[in-house]
Amino acid sequence: MTTPTTHPPGTPSWVDLATPDLGAAVGFYGALLGWTTSSPPGGYQMLELRGFAVAGAVPIVTPGHPTAWTTYIAVDDADEVTGRIEAAGGTIVRAPFDAGPAGRVAVFSDPTGAVAALWQAGAHAGAGIVNEPGALCWNELTCREPEAAKAFYGEVFGWTARDGAPGGQPYTRFALDGRDIAGMIVMDARWPAHVPAHWMPYFAVTAADETAERCRALGGTVTVPPFETPVGRMAVLADPAGAAFSVIALP
Repeated sequence: MTTPTTHPPGTPSWVDLATPDLGAAVGFYGALLGWTTSSPPGGYQMLELRGFAVAGAVPIVTPGHPTAWTTYIAVDDADEVTGRIEAAGGTIVRAPFDAGPAGRVAVFSDPTGAVAALWQAGAHAGAGIVNEPGALCWNELTCREPEAAKAFYGEVFGWTARDGAPGGQPYTRFALDGRDIAGMIVMDARWPAHVPAHWMPYFAVTAADETAERCRALGGTVTVPPFETPVGRMAVLADPAGAAFSVIALP
């Protein structure tokens, strides 16, 4: 079990879900991953595993806002990093603002079009449990312009791109201070043209096949059935509202 109290600047530290039906989402992920919440109904939900915050959920109030998971990257100074984002060719979707005593947040899109957020921790450091069943274990960029992504994340966050082909499939691992902290896959001709670049959260599970079946029984979708990878058996799923996420049974 890993229970971080802080997340080093430049590392993914949190994910949250924007959803049109907050109650349904809390129920779905509770049944699928064992999450609970003690947050008051209707507002931002802190989703927990054994009392540790593992993810968030927020109701969509802006028409047209996508139902999706957002990856947050830890920073010391959100205002300063937004300047680096713009200088590197990114776009500020929402300028830095205070999320109460929890911290300070900004939303951006990288040059490939993938949206993510910055998290300057206050009272809330980020995920309290990672890398165990029911918790976040990986964040992965999926895009069509990998070289632009490598340059951008290297300039803004100091990430180093490590290209390889585990299992015969090209894959990029982003490292910070010698530690792998995120990944990237390239959207080729097999991807539908309407699918935008995006960040994908991965949640660890004990068994990918059982989780996929449970997802379907709960009204979700199995987008990519379980398959083997060099790092564990995984599947790509979507909740009943359409938000995509991946699960992986770590060896």
